[in-house]
Amino acid sequence: MSTASGAVRPRAQVHRGTVVAAAWWFHPGLLGEAEARRRVLAAWRPGATVWALAGGPLLKLAAPCKSAVEAAPGLPLVLESGVLTSAPLSPKERERLAPPPGAVVLVHEGIARMYGPGALRQVDPGTWLDVSEWRRVRVKGLGAPPPPLKSALEPLPPPTRATFGPKVPALAPEAERMLARMAGREVPVVREGLFARLRRVFRTEPQGTSGSTLNTRRAGWLDRLRSAFSSDTAHASTTGTGGRPGWFSRLLAGMRGGDAAKASQGSSAPTRPAEPEGPGALEQLKEWMLRNTLLGQLVGRRKGDYLRHLFELFEQGNLDEALRHAIPLGKDLDARAKLALGVPGPREELRIQPQGRSGAAQSFGGGPAVFEALRERYRETFRRLEREGRIDEAAFVLAELLDAAEEAVSFLERHGRFQLAAELAEGRDLPPGLVVRQWFLAKDVERAVSIARRSGVFADAVLRLEKTHAAEAQALRLLWAESLAEAGDWSRAVDVVWPVSSARHLARAWVERGIQAGGTGSAKLLARLALAFPDGFGAARDDIQTLLSDETPTRAPERLAFATELLRAEASDARSALLVPTVRSLLRDEVMEELPSNARLIQQLHALKDPALDALRTDLPTPRASQRSPWSETHDLPHVRVWMDRSHAGAHAVHDAVVLPGRRVLLALGEAGARLVGPDGRTLAGFDVPAFSLVLSAQGDRALALARRGDLWRVSRLDLVERRATRWCDLELDAWAPTYDGERWFTAMRGTVSMVDTLAAEPRSLWRVSEKGGVVTRLAVDAKHLSFLVLHLTPEQDFEYLDRWCYELPGGPTLRGRSNLPAPWGTPDVLALTPDGEAMAGRIAVPAGEEPGAWTYVAPILSRRFHRPAQRAEERAGEVLAHSWRVTRFQKGELHTAVLRTVADHARATVEFSGTPPQVVRLTEDWCAVHDLLGRVVWLDLHTGEVHRVPVV
Repeated sequence: MSTASGAVRPRAQVHRGTVVAAAWWFHPGLLGEAEARRRVLAAWRPGATVWALAGGPLLKLAAPCKSAVEAAPGLPLVLESGVLTSAPLSPKERERLAPPPGAVVLVHEGIARMYGPGALRQVDPGTWLDVSEWRRVRVKGLGAPPPPLKSALEPLPPPTRATFGPKVPALAPEAERMLARMAGREVPVVREGLFARLRRVFRTEPQGTSGSTLNTRRAGWLDRLRSAFSSDTAHASTTGTGGRPGWFSRLLAGMRGGDAAKASQGSSAPTRPAEPEGPGALEQLKEWMLRNTLLGQLVGRRKGDYLRHLFELFEQGNLDEALRHAIPLGKDLDARAKLALGVPGPREELRIQPQGRSGAAQSFGGGPAVFEALRERYRETFRRLEREGRIDEAAFVLAELLDAAEEAVSFLERHGRFQLAAELAEGRDLPPGLVVRQWFLAKDVERAVSIARRSGVFADAVLRLEKTHAAEAQALRLLWAESLAEAGDWSRAVDVVWPVSSARHLARAWVERGIQAGGTGSAKLLARLALAFPDGFGAARDDIQTLLSDETPTRAPERLAFATELLRAEASDARSALLVPTVRSLLRDEVMEELPSNARLIQQLHALKDPALDALRTDLPTPRASQRSPWSETHDLPHVRVWMDRSHAGAHAVHDAVVLPGRRVLLALGEAGARLVGPDGRTLAGFDVPAFSLVLSAQGDRALALARRGDLWRVSRLDLVERRATRWCDLELDAWAPTYDGERWFTAMRGTVSMVDTLAAEPRSLWRVSEKGGVVTRLAVDAKHLSFLVLHLTPEQDFEYLDRWCYELPGGPTLRGRSNLPAPWGTPDVLALTPDGEAMAGRIAVPAGEEPGAWTYVAPILSRRFHRPAQRAEERAGEVLAHSWRVTRFQKGELHTAVLRTVADHARATVEFSGTPPQVVRLTEDWCAVHDLLGRVVWLDLHTGEVHRVPVV
């Protein structure tokens, strides 16, 4: 049914170039009904709707998207001012048609016809599917879903009252009533009337807790109220503040933005530097009330009575009652502490609180004299409890009353109370190395190792143990080395285990494994094998000769690492035999213009007092005048351009690609598994596990392969040295970090970011942080930093805002910054993030009538580096960030372009692919890989600028 109203012959018949399509119409005469339906079903996405229009189907998209007109599956329609149009209309043409909102303007056979909202009839595309031949098959479950991620470090419950032994007395009823009153709970107690309390106050002349006597004759209420509104001089005479305005004047000044304060000083008052911000209005009111009203006398009397009673309990030797009523002190008296209107109640339990005192505690007041008197009483009590053998109570005095948690931990350790010492150290957030030491002494090795791995404080914990417990320190050192070896950090594992002479056999095995991994770490271990083991020189001779005789620049970094290790080694016959060929290889590398100069290392080697070098000293060449600058800092190099068309397509779709040491490449081929490719393009190994995404370790000798399985992700572990793949687990994942350190991997699920232990038999969490109400969309991590973005949505699932979290990792994840990211209008299509917090968000598909390109950039939180985003925001299709580089992706029709730029916005390389599949970019500080689903893979060495094409056969 066609109810077209109005007909115009427009100048333009169709849209041209690239448009933001909101719908597609499929011509029934050109395509035929079957082909039109097939195209509709192929282009349909959740949220799309199908309508019958002019004899053909109209597919309204759930969200507008960019589309090249010549490559579109149907006739694209653009949404302009609420009207779908298949051709750009001039203002006069649009005025003649006068389409209402929700109408469709379709140009067909040279005539533009307007169809009102009532002319469209919705169609159910499900009726197009013929299911008459389908058979119902009984299915069975694949098993229970994987359990939620377990935590390796569950929170510890605080010690109970029974922890401190049966000598701790029960809480007195009077103390229970006091505790309930201080907590704000109602208690069935008859309170003294107000007038009775006032009479008791004035029967005796009260004294302040600081030792200063209050005046007997005081101004009346009216006089004190006048003083609050008086000038600076009157206030100074009352409070001794030296000319500061009264509390009411300061309150008005704060409410008026400082105008009242300026007015109170007068126009003739000399200008002086602004004073530091003082207490708030409520604090000033409370201070004024304590100084100028009966409330101050009442509070002073109550405090004086409480302190007098407390000192009497100490003097009588009634330590149990004294400690139950004792006032916790800080390390130092805070002169700006708040004044408490009440008195502290006796504690419910005489126990150490591992988590510390919660809430914003107020100072009990009293001044330095009372502070020091209480501190001395507590010290005397501590010494007495220690003499009497009441160790737990003595530790309670140190940790709770004197706020000396670290001293309490040392005291408990000295008396063999290792468990309580460990709980106190962890609960009070003492240095992680100390926490690991205490748990190790408490024989909870698993918890000690988990905390050490989470915080990276093995070295600190070993040093702390070596001072007093040599055997335990050696055991922890072995566990540390084994953890590094399991993570693939062979060089550090050998360094850690080397002081343990009885474990040299482990060091030998790890050296051999590390040599097989390749890279600069392999070259260091090769030198160690030749120099540190009796039979090592013979075992390493062939590999050393191969390395030093190689004349290609690709292995120059390995030769440099080998020479550096020789320089550090002690003099020996093996080192003397290796010095001459090593120096010769360095001299050969020195003349290569494409390599940085290593003249300084050559000079250091020649300076060694070794007779083997005497013959070479006279041949030492003059160092180059200047070193070649890194590729990222050289401005006069030619721009690198790479072009890949369909003729370069490979035999398999490449879903991910990472570059390994030795210029090897690991490819994720989807259900075909993963493949390790050598520098010459030959396949070195295949891994029979599904791989759609790769998570590479920092050492480059192992990786995680991910493949979606419904709502879960199948995670497999790849050992690239042994060339072995094993299935690990199934996990629910919303986002994950693209790299890990070999043992700790950061993932996100349901708003919770977790540090996953990848060495455990089953996945478990070493650390986690939850963000309620948001979805984590991006994570980035390196050795020092962790950052992630949280997308917040309204209850209607509309975009609200982006949240950026930045952590420092050494010593345990520590939050260093959290801020809202000023995101573009609507949910971002593209997000980019670096580990130190640099973030970029943008939109590609923007509905007509809105801003054509919306992008935003936020500088890092953890550094001062400034990054200038690229221009032409409306053309960008994506952004990938690294610390020193960034890649901007553009798309125009079937042409996909990736432009590599430095942090200073200098373009270094352009990689262009032709074809439908978009480019995928992986960027690090060392390399940039670009690939697509047609099997075309290109990667660039960011140190030298070399381009490598990887054939996928």
